[in-house]
Amino acid sequence: MKVKKTNYAVNATPKLQVFTEDEIEAIYFAALRVLYETGVRVYEQEGVDLAHSGGAIVEGIESDSSLVKIPPWMVEKALRTVPRKVVVAGPDRQYRMELYKNQMYFGAGSDTPFTIDPYTGERRRAVYQDVKNFARLAQALPNLDFHMSLGIVQDTAVGTYDRWQYLAMLEETTKPINITAVDLDGLNDQLEMAYIRLGGKDEWRKGPAFSLYIEPVSPLSHSEEVIQKLLFSVDHEIPFVYTPCPLAGATSPTTLAGTAVQALTESLFGIVLSQLRKPGAPLIIGGLMSNMDMRTAVYTYGSPEMALLSAGYTEITKWLGLPMYETAGCSDVKTYDEQAAMESAINIATAALVGGNMIHDVGYIEQGLTSSPEMMVAANETIDMVKRIMRGIPVTPETQALDVIDEIGPGGHYLEHDHTYYRFKEEIWRPQLIDRQNWEDWNASGAKRHGQRVRERVIEILEEEKEPILEEKMYKELRRICELADARHKDEELDMQLFV
Repeated sequence: MKVKKTNYAVNATPKLQVFTEDEIEAIYFAALRVLYETGVRVYEQEGVDLAHSGGAIVEGIESDSSLVKIPPWMVEKALRTVPRKVVVAGPDRQYRMELYKNQMYFGAGSDTPFTIDPYTGERRRAVYQDVKNFARLAQALPNLDFHMSLGIVQDTAVGTYDRWQYLAMLEETTKPINITAVDLDGLNDQLEMAYIRLGGKDEWRKGPAFSLYIEPVSPLSHSEEVIQKLLFSVDHEIPFVYTPCPLAGATSPTTLAGTAVQALTESLFGIVLSQLRKPGAPLIIGGLMSNMDMRTAVYTYGSPEMALLSAGYTEITKWLGLPMYETAGCSDVKTYDEQAAMESAINIATAALVGGNMIHDVGYIEQGLTSSPEMMVAANETIDMVKRIMRGIPVTPETQALDVIDEIGPGGHYLEHDHTYYRFKEEIWRPQLIDRQNWEDWNASGAKRHGQRVRERVIEILEEEKEPILEEKMYKELRRICELADARHKDEELDMQLFV
């Protein structure tokens, strides 16, 4: 008869804690105070009217905006109806994200004006083919669960790049996509494209195939386009990320706790407005928070403050019971190098240890201005390594292996034992790009540094032959929407010097 322990605690995975529950409550109640006493400025009259109809105080009325103050009871009411789980699927339903507490998904960032050419290594403006290339990489990398464009398509009309980005991503990946939209017209076009890709509006209602990125303006401002996109998303059952991007020391208090309070204030307004429009509307709380480097005046993407703020904000959203849009896999470098590996490894590990949900910006360098194929591929392996750490060390009779230790005894070895054969693949993580050869074997195989191995893997993925994802007929239908948008924007001029 086995002896069973009582009150035996198991730590299934390692974890990180930034805030205590008391500290989270303090930040939450501080945000409620800011939202009610300081208020937020709203630049869209429909949003102002909706908030007012739900009980908000409207004052400070100007020609283009109003100051809106939300009583705490409105926030509490909204939190009772906002979904605790958000699901976004890929267009063929093979991939899906179920976003709720401690469910971890990694993906790219979007809309970088520059990219690193995978063949020349030169920094240049991003174009359509670059967005396709990044989508192809995302499809091939097993630890990337969703995708964003990682570039702005700049070889089309200025006002239509969002449709072309979506088409480029649909051409190369079947993973869930987080889109951006220039305006309501662009969002509507992309929704129509999604209907075509899925086979109709009814298929969309069975499960959205993209989510939308929406960014209010820190500090405490919600622009006309932001509110319009929020309301459109709610009306058309589009899950959206409402992500303030405060910069500690510039657009938010330099103290990290103050930045968290302000960000939460901005997020809570988005929650209230969405639930006033339609109780149960799905959204993901964002929080791309970092600090301004006081010497260079840049928005840092590799600082310890960014990792701390992301982790702490994740704890706040978990306490609220809402999915979180976190940041990791990024760096402030100008090309993939040792600094990129160090900074991205730290923020990937931090995001995983705290239990982040939709973890984005894998592949970002240069403060989010540039996208890097090498960074994306290298981060995929870092994520894989971190996932191994997150599996922890299970302590069971089988894993303690007392019978095996007794059988081998002093002076023996375990190489030929069945326990090793059956367990090593599960227990021991195996890298694909990280080098573990001895000096002689490494030298004989070309003495390649890590960056060279990563770059070769990028080219290998991009040049691998594969069947097109989209059938020709569907591709033409999708492209037609983009071309019609171009026709509506035909008077916009492209500065072709950008592409020289």
